[in-house]
This record gives sequence, structure tokens and C-alpha cells, in this order.
Amino acid sequence: MSEREARFDLPAGVEAPAVARQAVRLVLHGWGYQDRRWTQLAMVVVSELVTNSVRHVGGCLCLDVRALDAMVVVGVTDASVAVPSLRDADDTGGRGLVLIEALAAGWGVQDRPGGKRVWVRLAPYPQPARP
Repeated sequence: MSEREARFDLPAGVEAPAVARQAVRLVLHGWGYQDRRWTQLAMVVVSELVTNSVRHVGGCLCLDVRALDAMVVVGVTDASVAVPSLRDADDTGGRGLVLIEALAAGWGVQDRPGGKRVWVRLAPYPQPARP
């Protein structure tokens, strides 16, 4: 089995989540991850991850996707050192990390020069990916 990796620079602003969803969908499909239900859940996670960075940091973002068999990890690197944390949902937000925790197998934060990378390990893929 070989590890696969893709990276994307995302546009600054509100269009970033849609661009991220489309890019990840195409990459995963090309790598053989074609289970529709799993892919839809992955798109929700990607959208929330990118939306959090757009909303709380803004500016240039980098999205990465790494896959090895049933394990897929997505990450967003941004220019903030502030660590995201769960908070009570209200009219202004607070649902992103709750959704990520409900749909994913795990998440965390890595320090990067000039910022951080928030990564999410997606729920395991339900069947072997076909290249």
C-alpha cells in the first residue's frame, strides 16, 4: 500500500470551503475512495475545518489530504497560533468542532512556523480503496 498526499492553496474568503470540498472530493474519488455516504461525511468535516479557519483567522490557507488504505487525514494550515477549542453553540457559531468530533475519528493541532495546522482523521473508510 502506498501513501498518497495532495496539497492545495485555498483562496482567502468565503469561497474557500466550497473550493476545499470540491478539491478533496475529486482527489479522494481519484484515489478510489468512492463510497458515497463516507465521502459526504468527509465533505462536512472538510467544510467545517476550512470554515473555522476562514472565520477565525482569514488570509491564506493551505489544505492537505493524506491517505493510507482506510485512514485519511485532512489538515488546514493557517497563520494563527490560537488553538481551536470546543465551546457552547450559540447564534454566532460553536458547532464546527462539535460536528468534527461527532463525524471524525480524531483531531488535533500541530505548531507550524508562523501558525498552526489543524488536522482531522476521518472515520475509517468502509472498504478497501481502489486506485
